[in-house]
Amino acid sequence: MDSTDLAFFAAVAHGGSVTRAAARLGTVPSNVTQRIQRLEQQLGVPLFYRHGRGMTLSGAGERLLPYAAAIAHTLAEAGKAMQAGAEPAGPLLIGAMETTAALRLPDMLVCYAVDFPEVDLTLRTGTSQQMRDAVLARSLDAALVAATVIDLAAQPELLAEPVGVEELVLVTAPWVSVFGPASIWSNLQDTKLIVFRDGCSYRELLESVMRRRGTARLRVMELGSLDAILGCVRAGIGISLLPRALVEPLLLDNSLAMHVVPDGAGTVETLCVRRRDGFVSAALAAFLQRVRQQFDHSVLVTPALPLAESPLA
Repeated sequence: MDSTDLAFFAAVAHGGSVTRAAARLGTVPSNVTQRIQRLEQQLGVPLFYRHGRGMTLSGAGERLLPYAAAIAHTLAEAGKAMQAGAEPAGPLLIGAMETTAALRLPDMLVCYAVDFPEVDLTLRTGTSQQMRDAVLARSLDAALVAATVIDLAAQPELLAEPVGVEELVLVTAPWVSVFGPASIWSNLQDTKLIVFRDGCSYRELLESVMRRRGTARLRVMELGSLDAILGCVRAGIGISLLPRALVEPLLLDNSLAMHVVPDGAGTVETLCVRRRDGFVSAALAAFLQRVRQQFDHSVLVTPALPLAESPLA
């Protein structure tokens, strides 16, 4: 059993057929078949079930696949370490929540690109859960996520570094009352939540607040972009929960209002997460340093908003 045999095995497992694996590996199907058969003979167990639609993993194959992935990762990390120079260069895959990307990263990424032109940085956005899972799957080198999705006892593969705390506010159209007898809490069943897709930590927090306030059935409008969420809130379709630092500059035209989150639930810690066994290239080390500086120099938590029924600027 060698690493090449395991790579062919993993390609068949992910592709579901010898033909697709051969195309992915840039070889002929007969070569793939021979290697899989040799591996099965060495191990003394069948690794796949063959059927008309292709091949699926046997029980033994399911047990072997994580080891094949780990070996492939170790070899890839070894290659990175050998090729790494003192200066940041090469590919760098970073993930972030949509709000964090819009609020905290633009200036930092511009400076990073100017200072390290040899780095090919890709930024992917999504929910905190998606970004966490991508780091675990080694699809991202690091990601900025909400602390609510990280459980280091259940995810020992991760390293998590606190970088700041965001103050969150309820965002509504300016005529919507949040506090007082005519507030949204008086008619919870008619309040629609304008949120990102499932897995968004801010969405989960807003849903939790609504449930604690007595909402039996949550009405949700799920959107894929920050601009779409803000547009629907401006139109009075519903409410959302977003970082205050993101919303505050948008209040100048009086098309939005922001309000304190009830029950003292308006702060969420932001973490920078990466794999414990991941290789820290010069490019990643430079990015982590810039992230620390960016959040250190940003005012993440602002003074608490006063309780009021009117829009707050």
